[in-house]
Amino acid sequence: MTLTQLRAFVAVARLGSVKAAAASLGVTEPAVSGAVAALRRELGDLLFIRAAGGISLTSGGRRLAAGAAEIVGLAEETRNRVREAGTGTAHLRVASTETSAEQILPALIAAFGRRQPDLDAATLAVPAGVFPELLRDRRADVAVGPAVQQHPGIESTPFLRFQLVVVAAPDHPLARHPRIGPARLAREPWLLGPAGLDPGTLAGAFLARVGVDPDTATAFPSASASLNSVAAGAGLSIAFHHVVREDLRRGALATLDVPGTPINGMLYASALKGDRRSATAAAFCRFVTTPAATQALMSRPQGVPMSAFRPAVHVTIWS
Repeated sequence: MTLTQLRAFVAVARLGSVKAAAASLGVTEPAVSGAVAALRRELGDLLFIRAAGGISLTSGGRRLAAGAAEIVGLAEETRNRVREAGTGTAHLRVASTETSAEQILPALIAAFGRRQPDLDAATLAVPAGVFPELLRDRRADVAVGPAVQQHPGIESTPFLRFQLVVVAAPDHPLARHPRIGPARLAREPWLLGPAGLDPGTLAGAFLARVGVDPDTATAFPSASASLNSVAAGAGLSIAFHHVVREDLRRGALATLDVPGTPINGMLYASALKGDRRSATAAAFCRFVTTPAATQALMSRPQGVPMSAFRPAVHVTIWS
């Protein structure tokens, strides 16, 4: 079997069709079908069968998909390491939730870049639940956000304690209301970032507990846009306290008296264990625990230099 064949099968398994796999790989459908057919002949297994709405992997297909994804990821990682050795450029792909990709990673990566010359960094904005898959398949070098649980090949390093607070405009009717219960909160309009209801995050879990209806919550293109609308009096949101601290100080926002808040949490940097992680990923995981990293995150500089700015890549994970 070849890497080309494995890469084609992994794409079919992830995307659920030969057509979608061909489009993602930039090749023809016959090329993908031929690669899968060669694997079927060699392994003596159908690998997948047609099913309603797509395909269904056989038992052997599921095992091949897991192993092939790691083989393809390892090949890509090896290619990156050879490229780094030849060019001197350090490559780093950091997966994170939408909110952290916007409000945590820019300052963190900029500070790391000042210590790591010739850094080429990219951010993948994804749901927290797919962190393990991205790391195992080496589509990401590090994941920043909630800890990755119960995956023996992945290690999560805690690096920043944070608090989440419920915020509203200072003149909002609830701003001076004591002990606001879940029923009252659930009736209010909630203004959130693009992944504010992600159940894999503390914020998303809190909103689910108080009964916020996903169909009535408003998702903005960014967390900053949602907070601007909150400040204008359009509704409520939940935010990192250190991110909105200055807005609270100057009276643009106010925290609400909600039982169970502030919510204490911890950010983690997760990566493959030991020598399975790249040297750059290992250096980043060490850096996030330093005072320099904490200072960069808490000082909240206004943006990063244009020369260092790279927008997040928004990744869709297909089942």
